[in-house]
Amino acid sequence: MGEPRPQLTDLGRLVRAARYSVAGLKSAWKNEAAFRQEVAATVVLIPLALLVGRTWSQRALLVFSWLAVLMVELLNSAIEAVVDRIGPEEHPLSGRAKNLASAAVMLSLAGAALVWTMVLAARWWP
Repeated sequence: MGEPRPQLTDLGRLVRAARYSVAGLKSAWKNEAAFRQEVAATVVLIPLALLVGRTWSQRALLVFSWLAVLMVELLNSAIEAVVDRIGPEEHPLSGRAKNLASAAVMLSLAGAALVWTMVLAARWWP
């Protein structure tokens, strides 16, 4: 069976998790055009959120609503990778999984658009 894995300290687990997370971000950047486009939008939207939000709560809503888009995109990419790993043949369940993940991305984008619209409307039409 081999030797047991050494127990990691809490800090060791945190460092390992951070490495996996960075590897995931690098993989998404390298392999996912949609993620790269959303990161490009992030470069514009985060500073814009800090400028147009009147309160820290509004700024947090604007920033988090867009970060949620990135999070859902990463989950979508993970689901697509797992489905593709299973096999290239078309299967109704594979298609459903990919479509559901894509729908989640669409809803996260709609949610972010709604938050941004409401905050901007409150700023210019009180």
